[in-house]
Amino acid sequence: MEYRRAKDQESDGISQKDVESLDLRSLSHTSATSSLSTAGGPKGKNTWKLKSIVTLALTLLTSSQAILIVWSKRAGKYEYSVTTANFSVEFLKCLLSFLALYRTWNCQGITEDNRLTTSFDEVSVYPIPAILYMVKNLLQYYIFAYVDAPAYQILKNLNIISTGILYRIILKKKLSEIQWAAFILLCAGCTTAQLNPSSDHVLQTPIQGWMMAIVMALLSGFAGVYTEAIIKKRPSRNINVQNFWLYIFGMLFNLVAICVQDFDAVINKGFFHGYSSITILMILNHALSGIAVSMVMKYADNIVKVYSTSVAMLLTAIISVFLFSFHLSLAFFLGSTVVSVSVYLHSVGKPQQQK
Repeated sequence: MEYRRAKDQESDGISQKDVESLDLRSLSHTSATSSLSTAGGPKGKNTWKLKSIVTLALTLLTSSQAILIVWSKRAGKYEYSVTTANFSVEFLKCLLSFLALYRTWNCQGITEDNRLTTSFDEVSVYPIPAILYMVKNLLQYYIFAYVDAPAYQILKNLNIISTGILYRIILKKKLSEIQWAAFILLCAGCTTAQLNPSSDHVLQTPIQGWMMAIVMALLSGFAGVYTEAIIKKRPSRNINVQNFWLYIFGMLFNLVAICVQDFDAVINKGFFHGYSSITILMILNHALSGIAVSMVMKYADNIVKVYSTSVAMLLTAIISVFLFSFHLSLAFFLGSTVVSVSVYLHSVGKPQQQK
């Protein structure tokens, strides 16, 4: 009897433990299922929708940049100071970010994530991309002493490869073999689309021009990848706060550029000398493009930015047909086809997540 009673108690204990274990597993499974459904639910759809909107906005804004720059010239030259225009772009981006942040404060109140005040450790990382972009922009003017505009556009495609390499090294993000092949095809397609009968002289570019092009590509790639890293370091941080501090340092460094390059001209002729309605429209376009770039980095990545700006280059050429009687060549159609194939390969070649 004692033996049977002990066995019954042991059996009851096992049954009770089994029930508790099954309950815990059920709760765990329910929780996991709930989290998965949330990730693929409205929040996931909203994130995808936002990513699509900012990417499309960046493509459209970038495609009109070159056209506005051409229109802002008078008699083939800039009558306004380029450094003051760059400063105005940074100021406008900073102002728009603050206004968006102010609207957020009115709607949601001030929280830890949208508070403008921050720590020194968080702010101290923003001067680095600001300096890199300033140096890259200065080199952009000096390189034209060694290459012409068409050659510059071809050499500029080195940014595509540098971004992919630095994206892998700095952010430790893995690209599949298909995506690497797509990246190389993108670079080749963009270059092919820009070829013309006089493009062969790119190979005769002086060593100084090649060095500047390579340095500019590395600076642009590193600045973009580094900016993405600091923006995504704190995912919950409001993007307008991050943009505000980034553009504050952009204003400071561009102010230094004004003092170094155009101080006398600004003092004698005025800050806005030579500005026109097209110049103001160009500044607004650059400001909105800059904000769109930061949002793409926040909600997507630098790879999406590269593809967006590459497609924008093709759109610029198509628009130029109607505005400047630009003639599309066979090389353009072949390059556009290669770019389209590259976009498709990149989308289907994403690395499979291990389960």
